[in-house]
Amino acid sequence: MKAPLGTFVHARSGDKGGDANVGLWVAQGPHRESRVAWLLSLVTASFVRSLVPEAASLEVDVFALPNLGGVNVVLHGLLGEGVAGSTRFDPQAKALGEWLRSRHVEIPSELL
Repeated sequence: MKAPLGTFVHARSGDKGGDANVGLWVAQGPHRESRVAWLLSLVTASFVRSLVPEAASLEVDVFALPNLGGVNVVLHGLLGEGVAGSTRFDPQAKALGEWLRSRHVEIPSELL
């Protein structure tokens, strides 16, 4: 069923120069192991590009962190030359994690 990614996925984001960095993870709770497995299989570079259209032509790295229950995502060049040179509304990418959490994705009903 379609629901916000943030239904049970948490996020923290920020900038590393011109790159945006986002951590996505599943906290302790019901169905955690299944939810983590789902998140690890869902979050790919292509998936991130589909949720962040302005990253369509950018290099995106996804690093699985299974022992932490999540992934780390780096969107190279999303912030241009960095916070001082960016014209983005969110030049430090502080809101990027919440943007991703707000996006509706297909979530298996047994995980809800």
